[in-house]
Amino acid sequence: MQPLLIPLVFVVVLVAELPDKSMFASLVLGTRFRPRWVFLGVATAFLVHVILAVVAGHLLSLLPHRALEVLIATLFAAGAAYMWISASKSSDEETAQEHLDSAASGSALAAFATSFGVVFIGEWGDITQILTANLTARYDDPLAVAIGATLGLWTAALLAITAGRALLRYISVALLQRLGALILLGFTAYSILQIITS
Repeated sequence: MQPLLIPLVFVVVLVAELPDKSMFASLVLGTRFRPRWVFLGVATAFLVHVILAVVAGHLLSLLPHRALEVLIATLFAAGAAYMWISASKSSDEETAQEHLDSAASGSALAAFATSFGVVFIGEWGDITQILTANLTARYDDPLAVAIGATLGLWTAALLAITAGRALLRYISVALLQRLGALILLGFTAYSILQIITS
């Protein structure tokens, strides 16, 4: 296992997740239910998605080396473009609210089930899921990527549930999305360099 890969993946996934709809869903859920049960539901959904993304990334790594490098560079570039374009759209809180219109009463089971369901459905094909698969394929260290991605997603959820509204007063969603896009552009450039030099 590459020990420096865990903090790298943690930071990249955290930055990518902070402006995401799941963060806003966690924020809203945290105002409707007891935060402990919201976090457990959200964290479980994120863990399931990380496992799926790591398996997908590991399968991608079975492609021929040159094809894999081109695919990775393309996915990083697409992710960067998606995040940059998303920075100009700012209705994430409304989107999260739409996913919550069926939220139930404040019981622990309702809080867990609603939180799990909202995030589980919302994360399919999400930028962090694609990013996790991509990082797994790039570094061929599924365990380190899984640990870093899971901790990054859990940290984003915890921030959203406990301090989300206050955080958004100081840091704009658009700024976070642009920062995430620049990080993904850096990975794109690195991947292109790998294609050229290999």
